Amino acid sequence: MTGASPQGIKTVLHPVSDLEKAKAVYAALLGVPPQVDESYYVSFEAAGQHIGLVPGGGPQGMTSPVAYWHVPDIEAKLAEVTAAGATVKEPAHDVGGGRLVATVIDLDGNVLGLLQD
Repeated sequence: MTGASPQGIKTVLHPVSDLEKAKAVYAALLGVPPQVDESYYVSFEAAGQHIGLVPGGGPQGMTSPVAYWHVPDIEAKLAEVTAAGATVKEPAHDVGGGRLVATVIDLDGNVLGLLQD
């Protein structure tokens, strides 16, 4: 193992079918209003966690929640997990503000997210 240890799961994205209804449920659950409230994405910050709502699963076609492991070097971690048997689903790309995200699929078909700020 050569890559740096992940900094933990700090971001979880949830695909939702009705953004307005989901927004109300998550606001009630988390006890805070959305920090970002757009038609394509709603996010909450609560207890050091970033919870995102993605209408219709977004362009990445999410069908279940995806937890994102925060890592200091996304390319190194991608190389490490693919060498261990994971398959790249979504290569590292900038989603704004220099934030890089990628997803891989583990040997059982689970989607794992990687995020580098």
